[in-house]
Amino acid sequence: MSKQVVVNIQKEVNPHFRSVWTSKKPYNILRGGRNSFKSSVIALKLVYMILQYIHKGEKANIVVIRKVANTIRHSVFLKIQWALEKFGVLEQFQATVSPFEIRHTATGSAFYFYGSDDFEKLKSNDIDDMIAVWIEEAAEFDSEEEFDQLNITFMRQKHHLADFVYFFWSYNPPRNPYHFINEWSDKMKGEDDYLVHHSSYLDDELGFITQQMLDDINRIKENDYDYYRYIYLGEPVGLGTNVYNMNLFKPINELFEDDPIILIDTATDTGHQVSATTHLAFGLTAKRNVILLDTYYYNPSGKANKKAPSQLSDEFFEWYTEMREKYKKPIDVMTIDSAEGALRNQIYKDYAIRLHPVVKKKKIDMIDNVHSLLAEGRFYYLDTENNQVFIEEHKKYQWDADSLKTSNPKTIEVDDHTVDCLIYYVNDNLRKLGLKH
Repeated sequence: MSKQVVVNIQKEVNPHFRSVWTSKKPYNILRGGRNSFKSSVIALKLVYMILQYIHKGEKANIVVIRKVANTIRHSVFLKIQWALEKFGVLEQFQATVSPFEIRHTATGSAFYFYGSDDFEKLKSNDIDDMIAVWIEEAAEFDSEEEFDQLNITFMRQKHHLADFVYFFWSYNPPRNPYHFINEWSDKMKGEDDYLVHHSSYLDDELGFITQQMLDDINRIKENDYDYYRYIYLGEPVGLGTNVYNMNLFKPINELFEDDPIILIDTATDTGHQVSATTHLAFGLTAKRNVILLDTYYYNPSGKANKKAPSQLSDEFFEWYTEMREKYKKPIDVMTIDSAEGALRNQIYKDYAIRLHPVVKKKKIDMIDNVHSLLAEGRFYYLDTENNQVFIEEHKKYQWDADSLKTSNPKTIEVDDHTVDCLIYYVNDNLRKLGLKH
């Protein structure tokens, strides 16, 4: 027989979340900044809910959803196991990854994990005895209508002992106040069936925030106060006109003696006939700082004889070889725009070098990852002639003012090739850069 564990919820859930823990409302929206522990509270509450049915000998089921299925393993799947461990019942459950399920061996009660990118699979599920649905990182979704479809799918499969199926949404509010989820959650304030709850790391009364976490938060607060408000206070601070704070691009004249480069990554954006082709070389240091080492830039505009893909391939190889020989470090990931095939195929044909196509998301989300790196004060560039075009393009990079009051703001795509390169590099190396939260 497993050892019974008594859980003191008052030591696991901050007082700020009392309204969430005691909520009897079917729809619960938890929004807030990073390190507010809202996801931990939901995971603990879901485990507590399912255990109430298990103790009665009843089978009950909970569905947990992320927008993209391949994010499940390292987020909500581990979070539910963490919560089960807190209650001392993890050994009573069997976890599988194909499909992602955590099932109680005695009653068959289960947590089912889905990505809504396979919505047909979601709609055709035959899960009965539903007591709750958790939609994590809800800002990844595209519209309120997607939530409505999920609600309809699961509420008709309610457990016969439940008054209704509970729904939980958790997310960090997007920077853009006109993003649909910011407008949706504001609209739901005051609705009888909805709890809308906001939290930040400042609400931690139980000491879950470590000094190391506080040091990181305060560094970002000093570097970029608006970004701090957005990330850690969960405030939709708006976008402004300029995309980047150029004070966070730090020039250096030589490499750090006490923080050596350990590897080099490259990023490529191509233009061919009418716009520029550029390659950037980034050095990653032992302390996970990033240094722009060099910029290759070819602009065919105004030239009568433009370079062919074979010539661009040769020049890439010359540049690539120069970076290897100059810095004597391995070249790790070589990223390229996923929409580009010609130069990528030419380089592989000529030199058997495989460039990695970046997985694209919404532009605003990809830019946000660059903001994270910059706000942490970890981006430097060698102040050389080659790198000046990189700085000039970033200075001019702006949001389209006409799109700022929409849910999907756009950037002005003029002279933005090194800008796109940086975006591709960061988003293709999130885990390595310590930006995968």
